[in-house]
Amino acid sequence: MPVVVTRPAQDALRWAAQLRERGFDPVVLPLIAIGPAPDLQALRKVAAQADEHAAVMFVSAHAVQGFFAAAPAFSKGRAWAPGPATREALLAAGVASARIDAPAHDAGQFDSESLWQQVAGQLRPGDRLLVVRGADTEGRSQGREWLAQQAAAAGARVAHVAAYRRELPTWSDADVQQGIRAAADGSWWLFSSSEAARNLATLLPRQDWSRARAVATHPRIVQSVRALGFATVLASRPAFEDVVASIESGG
Repeated sequence: MPVVVTRPAQDALRWAAQLRERGFDPVVLPLIAIGPAPDLQALRKVAAQADEHAAVMFVSAHAVQGFFAAAPAFSKGRAWAPGPATREALLAAGVASARIDAPAHDAGQFDSESLWQQVAGQLRPGDRLLVVRGADTEGRSQGREWLAQQAAAAGARVAHVAAYRRELPTWSDADVQQGIRAAADGSWWLFSSSEAARNLATLLPRQDWSRARAVATHPRIVQSVRALGFATVLASRPAFEDVVASIESGG
């Protein structure tokens, strides 16, 4: 069964290998490209002060990787991760498991809301929280503000820094043709980002998606994919086994 993996290239290749082991026919069509931090000097300056914060929230594994490439020393405070991939990246970067806060493994969703349920009691008025996230193509630090708003309401002082840049990928002619075929040949498209859905609309602006099928890993992403016109969009938790189960149940 063909499965289109739309994650950034490095992640997509890892997922493709796992899917191939499970008997699927993966196609790698990244819908987000990951670039370096837009302002490396600013990242290094903020990261050097990480230990002055009560907690540092990393919005993704890419945020972890970009941050620790700039500042390998982060020895104090809590490290917050919204999901298992971010937690694994923190462990790989050398952060002790006892310092990491993340949603429970059986949480219904891996997102800011689930993370906040675990960490809401940690912050006191005047505490500092650093949010490490990505930047858009113009280099502007960008992301959901929900958790930062909750922290600010609790009296914390919140700062943001961009550790990487999210960009529109460049597709070859072969990629474009593969995308067009996958819109109608029964392939399952895997979406882990609403931005990926928006980028697909940019890369294939006139494509008819009325015969296309997708699995999306959050209700917000489901809505974004449905807005493109996909005929079938299944919701799944983002863990690999859950995504596989969703494909098999809809297959």
